[in-house]
Amino acid sequence: MQKRIVIIGAGISGLLACKYTMEKGGVWSKTIDSTKLQTPKHVYQFSDFAWPHSVRETFPDHNQAMEYIKSYAMHFNILVYQVDFVILCIGKFSDLPNIPDFPINKGPEVFDGEVIHSMDYAAMDSNRAAEFTKGKRVTVVGFQKSAVDVAAEVAKRNEYIVHKPGEGFFLWLLTLMLSPLLWIFSTWVESCLKWTYPLKKYNMVPSHSFLRQIYSCMFTVLPANFYDKVKEGSLILKKSHNFSICQNGLIVDGEATPVATDIVIFGTGYKSDAKLKNISGSTYFQKFVFGSSAPLYRECIHPRIPNLAILGYADSPAILFTTEMRSKWLAHFLAGKFKLPSIREMEDDVIKWEKFMRCCARQSYKRSCVSVLLQIYCNDQLFKDIECNPRRKNWFLAELFAPYGPSDYKNLSRPM
Repeated sequence: MQKRIVIIGAGISGLLACKYTMEKGGVWSKTIDSTKLQTPKHVYQFSDFAWPHSVRETFPDHNQAMEYIKSYAMHFNILVYQVDFVILCIGKFSDLPNIPDFPINKGPEVFDGEVIHSMDYAAMDSNRAAEFTKGKRVTVVGFQKSAVDVAAEVAKRNEYIVHKPGEGFFLWLLTLMLSPLLWIFSTWVESCLKWTYPLKKYNMVPSHSFLRQIYSCMFTVLPANFYDKVKEGSLILKKSHNFSICQNGLIVDGEATPVATDIVIFGTGYKSDAKLKNISGSTYFQKFVFGSSAPLYRECIHPRIPNLAILGYADSPAILFTTEMRSKWLAHFLAGKFKLPSIREMEDDVIKWEKFMRCCARQSYKRSCVSVLLQIYCNDQLFKDIECNPRRKNWFLAELFAPYGPSDYKNLSRPM
């Protein structure tokens, strides 16, 4: 039996979902030509929307019935789809900005300048953004992707060695024996970064390790010439643990002299969990989806809502790759090539992943990004579900030592 599927969203996740699944659509849209109403039209009629005068038959055919229903929806601006499966591709980094909370009289309300989020700045065209910040002192709060990009733009104008959830004793022992290599690699990368960039000079050395940063998806690729802008003084870096807003700027870590500024731009990310929760008014939906760092089986389907998939929610720097793998997995599931485990089994799997995330990412576990260090392992799990060979290399040594990338999964057979 073919499923009627609706895909919500037209970004990367939506495009991939469309590519690997088929959207089809009630009764009147798929029927034989001789089908007609079984009741007279004056009975089969909306109370506030009569049949058009052009329909003279007592028992209209299916085309006339379909046009009548479409006219009703257009007249009242209603879009209703009866579907078997919904794929949400609404993204994590848009729509609902994360604005820090402040004590009374220590937030944007006391500031004489302007306070916006990086989302608002990004929505401006180039000329408007240039005019908005021209000749102004701009403070950007944050040090992740959006914050660094906005700061640079403003300044320009003016696997085996990683533990896995549910691993067996042999893999656990092997991982334990090889784990020093991961520590050595992390330490080596930290040393290279400190040598390449003047982190110590500007007090920008993180208090956490590089490995912890990888686990939590907190790494950022700096824009070109970022530290050149710092050196020339057009960008001033200030590391802080807390701040508040006063009339003419920001008070950082309780310092007596505020950082004078005209514009504050929050590059503080988005409330992706709240966005997902608010998409539905159903308390049932909100109860199960909201409140867990990893509520989705295979980072895609909630065990208690098996007719809803969420793509693009898995936190990963390679979101296109991560989402494409889950789109392929989802297409096989919708084609009936495999069945989901029981609710209990899926929930147990989700709990294992959440415990693992908490252990690895600790305080930042809600941003856990296990797919970075476990990308191959995650893909293997998906491939086992759809009964495809997870070993994608042509020979043994390549399988052991060569890196894996998107092209290794190019020839995965599509569901028929």
